[in-house]
Amino acid sequence: MLSVSELSEDQANPLDSLELLVSQNEWPYERIENDEIVAAISGQWCDFHLRYIWLAEQNILQTIAQLDLRVLEKSRTEIIELIIKINDRIDLGHFGIWDNDNTVLFSHSTLIPDNGADVTASCDFVTKRIIEELDRYYPVFQFVTWAGKTAEEAIEAAMLETVGNA
Repeated sequence: MLSVSELSEDQANPLDSLELLVSQNEWPYERIENDEIVAAISGQWCDFHLRYIWLAEQNILQTIAQLDLRVLEKSRTEIIELIIKINDRIDLGHFGIWDNDNTVLFSHSTLIPDNGADVTASCDFVTKRIIEELDRYYPVFQFVTWAGKTAEEAIEAAMLETVGNA
């Protein structure tokens, strides 16, 4: 991933820094006017779209990752229970279900200070953390959706910590 030091710090719109970060990581992307970037990213387990939305009037950068994982009606209640359990475990952002198409998403909003703070480092940090959370929890969603596990069983099975090397 591109290092923070390689980016320019004197940009007013955080999407300018993010556009550099996205392009340097060779993620296919589209800049939609001056307030949105959509990037296609390959994670460890799946591909997903990362959408950065700049709300200039509020100085808020919304980052939403949409997984290619549809919530089936038969597993919706268990997925909602799973989302509650996962959200209790994470300290940045939250998982949810996108009502438009019933896909799983991860969302985080960052208040961007207008005092010249290091916006690029913040954007880089948030992007890395979102990718880590998606890679960590995607298999858990798969256990519920495709293996028919309960939320508790899926978390228990997927979150085993291994010790040592084989």
